[in-house]
Amino acid sequence: MIPNDQIQAQLPFCLEETDFPTLGEKYIGKVRDNYTKGDTRYLISSDRLSAFDRVICTIPFKGQVLTQMAKFWFEKTKDIIGNHVMSYPDPNVCIGTQCKPLPIEMVVRGYITGVTTTSAWYNYEKGVRDFCGNILPEGLKKNQKFDKPILTPSTKAEHGDHDESVSREEILKRTNLTPEQYDFIADASLKLYQRGVEIAAKQGIILVDTKYEFGVNPDGQIVLIDEIHTPDSSRFWFANEYDQRFAAGEEQKKIDKEYLREWLAARGFVGEGEIPAIPDDVRVETARRYIEAYELVTGDAFVAEPGNVLERIKGNLGL
Repeated sequence: MIPNDQIQAQLPFCLEETDFPTLGEKYIGKVRDNYTKGDTRYLISSDRLSAFDRVICTIPFKGQVLTQMAKFWFEKTKDIIGNHVMSYPDPNVCIGTQCKPLPIEMVVRGYITGVTTTSAWYNYEKGVRDFCGNILPEGLKKNQKFDKPILTPSTKAEHGDHDESVSREEILKRTNLTPEQYDFIADASLKLYQRGVEIAAKQGIILVDTKYEFGVNPDGQIVLIDEIHTPDSSRFWFANEYDQRFAAGEEQKKIDKEYLREWLAARGFVGEGEIPAIPDDVRVETARRYIEAYELVTGDAFVAEPGNVLERIKGNLGL
């Protein structure tokens, strides 16, 4: 684990945005800058952190953690479903095949938890028992494990709007997805989640829930795109403390960006209004948790690439 002072020293060099017009047409996501030219897409993971569907601040080394962790998981799951990856020319950059994204995110939940309006626990507390087509029993407690994982698809919000958790039937009504396409990605999502659960468990980690995105490649095949099992798309808990904390009604020990979500929520911010200023110590602690997540889940040491991230990317891409 790299020391906090090294994380602190990286604060001035966080990658907030890029501007590389020679790479092609630019699309800015909440976290990634995407460039498309023909059948090639450059996915550049910035250090931006989003929560409650808003970009909050930048976090040192976050983009590198996301790219390297997704690389780990794409390799571990390519036998389940193909993915868009072609190469990794920089610690923050993935070059992939340009795919036509399917219009939903597939969310798999193994436990009932969460603080956002799309989360299972938020809705359950408000009396919802039919959650995205999943009938939930009475008497569930926060952070309780489901008898089996549930699928809760989510619409993809436009910039500034919020994602919405909906059922299979609603997805088929609202989008051009065919039932066959939906069922294919639903099956793949559950298999991907199960693989993630098994690998994380070997490291003493619980993969609580996660989301997947899919696209159609130039050959007409549905493949996994974007990222997989990163702290941005997934929630992780420590397995050795789960039972004790659950029995005591305590919050689980987390290794994901829930830390910053909860810091914001404690100050009254859940997506609306002005974003509170994020102190440097909170940014450093968030970075430490991202790096910890990488090391704990993959079992590999995180090799930080300190310094000016933007200039390094330019050099590695020959720009």
